[in-house]
Amino acid sequence: MKRVIDFLAKLQVNNNREWFEANKAEYKEALLVFNTFVEKLIPAIASFDSTIQGLTLKDCTYRIYRDVRFSHDKRPYKHHMGAYICRGGKKSGYGGYYFHIEPEGEGLLGGNIISSGIYMPEPKVLNSIRDEIYDNGAQFIAAIKKAKGFQMDMSNSLTRIPKGYPQDSEYAEYLKLKDMYLIKFFPNDYILDKNLLENLIKEYKTTKEFLDIANRAASFAYEEM
Repeated sequence: MKRVIDFLAKLQVNNNREWFEANKAEYKEALLVFNTFVEKLIPAIASFDSTIQGLTLKDCTYRIYRDVRFSHDKRPYKHHMGAYICRGGKKSGYGGYYFHIEPEGEGLLGGNIISSGIYMPEPKVLNSIRDEIYDNGAQFIAAIKKAKGFQMDMSNSLTRIPKGYPQDSEYAEYLKLKDMYLIKFFPNDYILDKNLLENLIKEYKTTKEFLDIANRAASFAYEEM
């Protein structure tokens, strides 16, 4: 993974087409390292989560090129490489396991992360998850606690509890959320560890109960759509 981190660190300070084209061979080498690892990560996750079985590399990975058409930030490339391993593939709308390599700096998240859950769920899915929290809040909280070292991302949240839920709910902070995922940051040393695959699987396993709850709610929503 050192090639991946080294290339992305250089890209952070040279995010322009001229530099990228001149260093495209290094990019391809880094991409090969990352993709080879993800091809091992997919079946490793499928070994404890059967909904992941049958996914391909293309189902889970993203291009490094940014869509700058509607953005004030015109830098053409992402500063990270990521894979979203979830039931039905990255565009399915279901929650999954996200692996993100990004040297500390001016990137999307400013560091390496692993995450489990649903980012930007469709409105009906989000409402279904909120119903799940309201009806089974204790189970939801217990699943979060089981994911040792992870935290719920609270950055994208409403200022008030949405209509239809009691304003004095003990789960108010979770009902306000617009994203539903757990997140954990790691230093570069973690990514460079020779046992990275085994370490990641241990981490992801602790989040499965949380992800099962989120995807159960998502399934209810999609059945009604």
